[in-house]
Amino acid sequence: MSEMDLEAARAALRAHTPAALLELHEGQWLDAKTAPYELRDPHGVEELAKDVAAFANGGGGIIVVGIATRLEHGREILDKVSTVDRVSVDLDQWRKLIRQHITPAPRGTSVEWSDDREGACVLYIDIPAQDPGCLFVVAAPAGKKGAPRTDTVAVPVREADGTHWLPRTELQRLLSNGVAASGMPTAQALAELLREAVAPRQPEAGPQIGQGLPSRQQEIRKAYEQLRTTGLGQPIGEAYARGPAAIQEFTGREGQPGWVLCVVGGRAPVAVSQPVWQAIRAAGQNSAGGHPLAVIGYPVPGADQAGRNDPWAVAPDARSVDLDGGSWGAGQLVRTGRDVWRWEPAERLGFIMSRYSRNWTAQQPAPQLHLRALVTWPWADTAGLQISPSKRQDLERALPYSTLAGAVTILSRRRGAELPAAYWDRGPGRNTPTAVSYTSTITAPDDRRAISAAVMMSMEDTVVTCADILIEDASAWAALLPPNAGTQLGLDEVQALLLAAWESAAKTLPDAVVDTARMRWSAPPTTELRLSAEGPHDQPSPGLGTLIDLNALGPGEDSIRPEMAVTITRSPIMHHQERQTVLRRALVHMARHFGYVWAEEDLL
Repeated sequence: MSEMDLEAARAALRAHTPAALLELHEGQWLDAKTAPYELRDPHGVEELAKDVAAFANGGGGIIVVGIATRLEHGREILDKVSTVDRVSVDLDQWRKLIRQHITPAPRGTSVEWSDDREGACVLYIDIPAQDPGCLFVVAAPAGKKGAPRTDTVAVPVREADGTHWLPRTELQRLLSNGVAASGMPTAQALAELLREAVAPRQPEAGPQIGQGLPSRQQEIRKAYEQLRTTGLGQPIGEAYARGPAAIQEFTGREGQPGWVLCVVGGRAPVAVSQPVWQAIRAAGQNSAGGHPLAVIGYPVPGADQAGRNDPWAVAPDARSVDLDGGSWGAGQLVRTGRDVWRWEPAERLGFIMSRYSRNWTAQQPAPQLHLRALVTWPWADTAGLQISPSKRQDLERALPYSTLAGAVTILSRRRGAELPAAYWDRGPGRNTPTAVSYTSTITAPDDRRAISAAVMMSMEDTVVTCADILIEDASAWAALLPPNAGTQLGLDEVQALLLAAWESAAKTLPDAVVDTARMRWSAPPTTELRLSAEGPHDQPSPGLGTLIDLNALGPGEDSIRPEMAVTITRSPIMHHQERQTVLRRALVHMARHFGYVWAEEDLL
């Protein structure tokens, strides 16, 4: 059986290794729950408050939710991680209920997630040791009928591996000692103590609208009045701030989910159905960049309602929610056909290259012209992702018939030569369970490399996929073509080659590993498109204008520019026609940035 003390268990959970607690037995400082407390049921709230107060009265401890136990020699042994769905739990709600239902609120109590790379995910409540002179009480159990009584109080205590109520005689003795020390008459002191203990649970002392944020209370009250017809009921807890937002949770109509009121300065207030709000928070929890809302942002009216300043609501059956104001930038949370929510970034075009942009570029000698599409897939959970032998075999069989092979073949066919990209060799990069590298090369009769196509994938930390088309040596290619065929590419050819490269990087390669539609983001995905004139490093670059006919873009500032690139921030998963439209838009944005200010989509 594992040996571990309370501090070691705390350290293991903070280090996101919850499985380290397996084989421990429940005891004075440890309790395990297979599933979360059912907080929609008053009895579930009672159970949460009772368990936390018991540890506060017993020297502190940890409640781990998401680990099943087995009975062994009369003791409950932590047996296996059952995993908790993040979408089903609102940590802020748990924290508020603990503060509201235990008197006084235990100091330093935290409710946090602990998950590892193997997919195990638990949440835990850490109750530190409290002042030994402080007694923590909760309302006495309500029983099966009715609400908690306001004239009763109970004290839960932790004893070995169980939680028990302090016996009435012991409770009377402790209260009597307090009364005696205060010098007040016994009846008066007892009544006063009981009134203080149960006051937070009296209806008239419950959370008020805007309570907790005095500086914004009037703003929240106004928003509530504007949106109450949506179905907002009574406050569940105090209002709290998250970045620029003031947030407060409310009950809903009978039998309906609750609501979350979100007020951001300068924007119309919005009421969000609780299940949708939980999906928003869950989508942002995959990032290591801070609080989920600071990452994913706050609800904003959609494009069809841009500029509206009247209060609005996101209903429980909403299919999408537009979000903005977070570190990820503007995006949309979309409910998929599988009834699973997925965040997708709004399209943004820019010029910031990722740290992966120069991967797989150490080739010697360097090609004369290099066209590249590189996709970064920052998925939330890549643990265990590998390309299996059967999937690799499928990929090898598919490459000669891929859109990339077809685009390279058509390049020569348009010039009167049949030079198919039919043979693909492994390399020059690594081929392992987490790496892919294949190349097809067309050579001249004297073995000079003329044209190459390549696909690469790495799954080391972030999944990165890449497809290249290389004009290795224009003169070697010319030797394979009919006389006077010419090797300068037209812009229409560049578009076709980049489109094929992008489809290979965004579909052919990732589909060999995972169902991309099921993965969730931990950051916005990007696609980087680049055109570069390279050539031998000891010779000056010929410039893009000599290798590509750029006249369709209009006059430019620099005809010998060696490189142009653009970064597309949006989901790489799209249909062919949509990808073609986005590509044209990105190429025009790139051309204008690099001096071709008259470039237009209809000119391409």
